[in-house]
Amino acid sequence: MRPAGGDVSVVVLFMRIIVWGINYSPEVTGIAPFNRGLCDYLHGSGHAVRMVTTFSYYPTWRKSPADSGRLYRTDLIAGVPVHRCWHYVPGRTTAAKRILHELSFALSSMWRVLVLPKADVYVVVSPPLLLGPCAWLVTRLKRSRYTFHVQDLQPDAALGLGMIKPGLFSKALFHIEAWAYHGAASVSGISAGMLAAFARKGVPEAKRRYFPNWVGGAGTGATPSAARDFRRRHGIPEDALLAVYSGNIGRKQGLEMLVEAARSLEAGGGSGQTVAILIIGDGAAREELAAQLERSDVRVLRLLPLLADDDYRASLAATDVAVITQAPGTGQFFFPSKLLSVLAAGRPVVTVADADSELARAVEAGGFGINCLPGRPEALASTLIELAGDRARLAGLASRTSWVQQFARERVLGDYAAHLVEITLPVENRRR
Repeated sequence: MRPAGGDVSVVVLFMRIIVWGINYSPEVTGIAPFNRGLCDYLHGSGHAVRMVTTFSYYPTWRKSPADSGRLYRTDLIAGVPVHRCWHYVPGRTTAAKRILHELSFALSSMWRVLVLPKADVYVVVSPPLLLGPCAWLVTRLKRSRYTFHVQDLQPDAALGLGMIKPGLFSKALFHIEAWAYHGAASVSGISAGMLAAFARKGVPEAKRRYFPNWVGGAGTGATPSAARDFRRRHGIPEDALLAVYSGNIGRKQGLEMLVEAARSLEAGGGSGQTVAILIIGDGAAREELAAQLERSDVRVLRLLPLLADDDYRASLAATDVAVITQAPGTGQFFFPSKLLSVLAAGRPVVTVADADSELARAVEAGGFGINCLPGRPEALASTLIELAGDRARLAGLASRTSWVQQFARERVLGDYAAHLVEITLPVENRRR
C-alpha cells in the first residue's frame, strides 16, 4: 500500500497481511484467541489477511487423530484463509523436545510462507522465538517488512524457571532474540514490563510498541440458574466461597501452590468447609498436578478438564473469586491474559505472583484483588478464608473490575491496525 498521489495525508487503507504464529482457532486458551481476534479484526476492516499456523494441539499437547501425519492444509475460518503446517508435538515436554517442537514449525511454516503471495507486512507472533530469523529471511527475499509481537519473553522465562542453565545455549537464544528484534520494523509487547525489557535489550524507542491483549465484551453470559446448577453438579455448597483457576496447566503457573493452600485449609479444621477450589484446564503439567493431588488427598480442591463454552460460562458465573498463579521468578516475562477475561466478567481476583511482577502491579493499580507472594500457601489459604467471611470486601473488590475497560477490543486493535498501516509506508512518509 502507498499514499495516494504522493500525499501522505491520504492513505489507501488496504493491506495484504500474513499473521504468522503457532496457535490459532479452534484452540481456546493461551495465544490462539488473540491471533484469531487480530485476524478477524483486520479482515473485517477490509484487509486481505492470511494466517500461517499449525494443526491444533494446545493446551493438551496432542493433535487430533484426523490431523496426525498431515503436512499442510488450508482452512477458511470466518473468511480468513488459515494455512496449517505440520509440526512435531512431544508426548512429554522437555527443554530439548520443546526446541524440536518449535524448530519443526519454524521450518515447515517458513516454506509455506515463501510460496504464498507476498504480503505488505508480516505479523510474527512469538513464541516461538525461532520465527524471528525465519521472518528476517522471508522478508529479505520478498522485499517486505515484519513486525515481531512478543507474548512471552522465552529465553528469560526459561532461565527463570530453571528449564535451561546460563551458558552457551542460553547465549545462543539471546542472540536469536536480538536478531529477531534487529530485523523487525517494530517490536511489540503485551505489558509495560516487556517494553522495559526491550529497552534493556537494545531495541530503540522508535521500534518499541505497546500492544496488550484485549477483551471483547463483559459479563459471563450465563444465568444465575446455570451458576447454581454448576455448583450442584460439582458438589459445591451455595454458601461456600468458590475460588477458581481456569486455563493452561504448565510449569509457569506454579499451581502446586494451590494444592498446598488446600492442604492448609483442611489442616485448619472447619475453616476448610467455607472454601472450595477448582482448577480447570489442561496442559503439559496436568498429569504431574493430578498425581500431587492424589498424594495430598485434599477434598476442598478438585481438578476438572477444559470445559465446553456453556460450562465455562457457567463456571465463571458461579465463581466468587478467580485465582491466577505464577511460578516465582517468571512474573517479569509474561502477563496472564486470563486476568482480562475474569475482570470483564466482574470477578475479583486473588493472585500469586512476585511483588515486582506485572501481575502484582496490575492488582495494586486496579484495586480489584489481593496478591499473595509465591511460596506462602498458608497466606493464600488465610486470604481465601478472610474473603469467605467478608462478602462486603469481596463486593468492593468486584466493583473495581472496570479497570479492564482500558483493554477494550476496538481500542486496542484499532491502534494496532493503524500502526501496521504506518509501518507499510515508505520511511520518508512515516510520522516523525
